[in-house]
Amino acid sequence: MSAITRFNKFLAMRITSMVSTMWCAYIFAAIALISLPVAIKSGDVIVIVSWVAQTFLQLVLLSIIMVGQNAQSQSVDQKITETHTASLGEFELAKEARSIANLELKELKVISAEVHQLLRDLESKIQKS
Repeated sequence: MSAITRFNKFLAMRITSMVSTMWCAYIFAAIALISLPVAIKSGDVIVIVSWVAQTFLQLVLLSIIMVGQNAQSQSVDQKITETHTASLGEFELAKEARSIANLELKELKVISAEVHQLLRDLESKIQKS
């Protein structure tokens, strides 16, 4: 990765982290409100609607939407972490259950061999009698 690419990513991350705050939304709202009296004095509906849509909403909602997305992202990250932790716990339980099942299977094989041996011994005794 080139130095320019690294710098561009660094700068983009810094700007994004600054713009995606409620403080930035408040600053943008204050900046937008500076031009509100001029828009109202014009008395032109198009100018007022244009101020609302292009100045206020675009400036203020940009930061608010980014704050909301960050909050949602953190919530999703937390759920992913919790799910991952639970999955690892279940995996460990499954490994333990499999280990226990293997031990029980070995014991059943021994018991089965002993039962077969007893049956053969019994059959042998019956045949001799």
